Amino acid sequence: MTNARGGQICRHNALAIRVPVEFALEVRGTNSAGIPFHVRAQAVKISRGGATIVINVEVTPGSVVRLTPPFGRELDAEVNGTWIDEIDGCRRIGVKLIDRDGWFAE
Repeated sequence: MTNARGGQICRHNALAIRVPVEFALEVRGTNSAGIPFHVRAQAVKISRGGATIVINVEVTPGSVVRLTPPFGRELDAEVNGTWIDEIDGCRRIGVKLIDRDGWFAE
């Protein structure tokens, strides 16, 4: 499948609905320097299988973090992107939840 510009579209990503949210969560993992961290962060978008999180720690793509939302249970996630937002200057990470049922797993 291709988009209007002729680029490839991943069918899975095209169907992943991202919902704007705003809730605090705890994130634990190892930063880019290899030092363990445990911080409060802010989820700003979620989908069934992932999230965008505002965080003040530099994390390496491919690393695994543990998320503790204010609901449900702890979730492990793989960091699949990291960037500084051009509008607000805050660091963000994109994560893919490892449990295939994501936020809704029992």
